[in-house]
Amino acid sequence: MMIRSKGRKRLLTAVALASGLTLLATGCGSSGDDGDQGTASKGDGVLTVWAGSQTPIVANFNPYAPTVLHAALGGVYETLFYYNKASAEAPTPMLGESFEFNEDGTELTVKIREGVTWNDGKPFTAEDVVWSFSNETSKPEYLASAEVVDPTTVKLTFTGPQFTNEFALLGASWMVPQHVWKDVPDPVTFANEAPVGTGPYTVASTSDASYTMAANADYWGGAPAVEKVQYLGIDANTSAESLLKTGKVDWAGMFVADPDGLTADGRLGYINTPQDPTVLYTCANVEAGCAGAQTDVAVRQALNVAIDRGVINEKAFVGLAGEISPTFALLGRDDKWISPDVEKVSPQEANAAEAGKILEAAGYTKGGDGIYEKDGKKVELTLTSVEGWSDYNAAAELIAAQAKAAGIGVTASTVTWDEFSDSRQTGSFELIMGGVVGTSVADPFQIYRDWFSGEYTQPVGTQLESGEWNFSRYSNPTVDAAVNAAAATNDEAAKKDAYATIQTEITRDLPYIPLVINATQTFFDQKDFTGWPTEDNLYAFPPSWGSVSAGVVLSTIKPAE
Repeated sequence: MMIRSKGRKRLLTAVALASGLTLLATGCGSSGDDGDQGTASKGDGVLTVWAGSQTPIVANFNPYAPTVLHAALGGVYETLFYYNKASAEAPTPMLGESFEFNEDGTELTVKIREGVTWNDGKPFTAEDVVWSFSNETSKPEYLASAEVVDPTTVKLTFTGPQFTNEFALLGASWMVPQHVWKDVPDPVTFANEAPVGTGPYTVASTSDASYTMAANADYWGGAPAVEKVQYLGIDANTSAESLLKTGKVDWAGMFVADPDGLTADGRLGYINTPQDPTVLYTCANVEAGCAGAQTDVAVRQALNVAIDRGVINEKAFVGLAGEISPTFALLGRDDKWISPDVEKVSPQEANAAEAGKILEAAGYTKGGDGIYEKDGKKVELTLTSVEGWSDYNAAAELIAAQAKAAGIGVTASTVTWDEFSDSRQTGSFELIMGGVVGTSVADPFQIYRDWFSGEYTQPVGTQLESGEWNFSRYSNPTVDAAVNAAAATNDEAAKKDAYATIQTEITRDLPYIPLVINATQTFFDQKDFTGWPTEDNLYAFPPSWGSVSAGVVLSTIKPAE
C-alpha cells in the first residue's frame, strides 16, 4: 500500500469540484456587517452571483483551505498563467509573462510581470513567487529548489523531469504575499478574512447570507468596470433558478432542466460547456480502511454495467450531458490519448445479465429477495448526494433502481454539504454522486495524478490535505509508476505508453465509476452586463464557480451602457 503519512503538504492544484453545483464554503458563523445580507437591489450596478455557496456563509479567503470562498480563487489570488479549459489555445500570461523548460525538463524559468502590486500597496516580487512555490504548505515534493535569478526571473529546479506538471505549476499554483503568509502559524486553518492578493477584486464585507467584493482600482490589468460583486449563499438549485428568473441573480453556473424557458425573455444569456466527469466515488481500498461491498472490484464492475447512462442523461440531465470515457480522457478533445486496448466509451445501456455473470464468477449468489450475497453478506450499498443538487439526486434515484434490476442493493440518500464534504474527505462513505475536476489542457494527466495516484490520498479517517483529490483511497503501484513515467517525459509516444498502462488498470478497477460528462450550464445577465464568454468568443471557462477563470471573466465584463 502506498498511502502517505499525514503532514506532507501538497501543491493546491484545484479547489472547485466541477459539477452543476460546486459548493465549497459552508459552515457556521459569519463576519462583517449585517448590512450586507440579502440580495442587492437591481439598478445599483452590483453584479449578483451564485457560485454554489450555501448559507451560512463563513468568511474564509485562504486559497489553501478546502472551505475557501469562490471569489478568492481568481478574484483575489492569481496564478502565473491562465489555462482556458474551454479551448486548446496557449496559456494566457497573468502574473507571469513567459516560461521555458530546459531540455530535460528538470528546470523551469519564468519571467514575471513588472509593476504589479498587492492590494495592500506593496510590490509583487520574484521573492513572492519563490515563497509561493517553496513554503511548507504548497511546495510540491518534486521541487528541489526555487530561486530568484534577477528581479523579474525565477528558476524552479526539480528532482526529475516535470514537463507534464506544467499546468499544476503555472496554472494552478496561487501566488501569495510572503510578507503576509510568512508569519501565519497554520496556513491551512488560517481564515484569511482580509486577503492580500493581486487580483481584480478585494473583500468588502461578509455576512451569513452573502459576501461582497469591491473592484481593485490598482489592478495590474486595469480597474474592473464592475465596481461591486455580491456572492450569495443559496441552499438549492430551485431557489437559485427562481432568483435568476426574477432578476435577483445575474451570473450562475448550475443545472437547469429547461434553459430555454429561463432565457426566453432575452435578459439571460446561456452557454453549455460540458467538460467535467460526473462519477460514482467508491471508497475502494480495504488496506486504506474502506469498508463495504464496493471494496470488491467485482461489485464495482457489475455496477458499472448495470447503469443505463442513456436514461440517466435523458431523465436526470435532460439530455444536456455528454458521453464519458472510462479512461477519463475528454472525448473529442483528448482522443489521441485513449489506448486502443480499452473501451473508448462507457456503456450507454444497462446490461443486468452481464452484471450477474460478473458477480456469480466472483462467488456471489442471488438471494430470495433478488439481491446478490456472498459469505452471508448482501451487496447493499448507500449512495449519497447533496440535498438540493436536483440533477444528482435524480441520477442517484435512477441508479438505485437500475442496480436493483441487476441484483445490487443501492439506497439513494441525501446529506447536507457539510456531511458530504466530511465523508469524502475522511473516506467514511460507500458510494457518492460527485464530480471530477476536468483537465484545463488537452491531456488527462492531471486526473490520473490527482485522482488515481496513491500519493494523493490518505487512510480512511484522516482528512485529505490541500490539493489531494483521491477520495476513493485508490492505491495501485502500477498506476503510480506510470504516472511518474508520464510526468518525466515530453515525448508523446512515451506518454501514450504510460497512459495505456494507467487506462488498463483504472478501467478494470473502477475506483470511480464514470457516469457522464456533466452539463456545465452558465446563465448570465446580458441586458445589464456585457462581455461574457460566448460560443463565438469563449475566452474563458464561463461558470461562476470556475477557479481562476471567474477572475478572468470578472475583469472582462462591463455594465451595459
